[in-house]
Amino acid sequence: MKKITDIQGSFLLNNGVKMPYLGLGVYLADNDSEVINAVQWALDAGYRHIDTASIYKNEEGVGKAIRTAAIHRDDVFVVSKVWNSDQGYNSTLTAFEETLNRLQLDYLDLYLIHWPVKGKYNDTWKALEKLYREKRIRAIGVSNFMKHHLQDLISQSEIVPMVNQMEFHPRLIQQDLIDFCNKKNIQYEAWSPMMQGKIFSLSILDNLAKKYSKTVAQIVLRWNLQKGVITIPKSVKKERIISNANLFDFELSNEDMNYIDTLDKNQRIGPDPDNFNF
Repeated sequence: MKKITDIQGSFLLNNGVKMPYLGLGVYLADNDSEVINAVQWALDAGYRHIDTASIYKNEEGVGKAIRTAAIHRDDVFVVSKVWNSDQGYNSTLTAFEETLNRLQLDYLDLYLIHWPVKGKYNDTWKALEKLYREKRIRAIGVSNFMKHHLQDLISQSEIVPMVNQMEFHPRLIQQDLIDFCNKKNIQYEAWSPMMQGKIFSLSILDNLAKKYSKTVAQIVLRWNLQKGVITIPKSVKKERIISNANLFDFELSNEDMNYIDTLDKNQRIGPDPDNFNF
């Protein structure tokens, strides 16, 4: 099991870069005070990893919050993603410059291909490789790539992705994909770890929450980390952001980890990476 220590602990990517295993997701947060406050609260609470994307339309706010924080830029792991309509070699290079410009930062810590757009993601990856070699990005990766997407990408590229960010929660584990990523030394990362809030209507986790005197959210996030999966719970509420980071004073037993694994129903909340049209 990968070592889990504290809110600023990290997992090591395949290129030696340390990626904090707990981050703040900002999907659906507005570009103004909502996202700025959320990022500042997270940084104040000890988070050192912020995940955005061009399609979220809040990169300006994220950048402002990071630039005005009392924390050195180099101590914050900043992630963004290239959107589907920007995919392709030259358009990805342009999209990257636009993302940096909106963030008003000199570099990104991680840049991801947001979805595996057929016929485009290999050229998009070549652009990411170029930016990585130029040290504009510390690590490069993908999001929503199934095993066959990864196999195709790896067969046609020089650099193996450092990260694969997937929908991941107790109802959608995709253990085969996790195993494949582990074998290729690709760090697995969760988006929508709370099933977009639906996790709270699953009373099946209430007993575990009671047993450990924790919230259902804390149980799920701790399970993420103990499975070696980086997680980026999204919230714009200060109390929730702080609560989501309160994961380091307990450990789930092997038995309870296995129990949560049995809840898997291969049930997606978001789009299917093999069948999306955006």
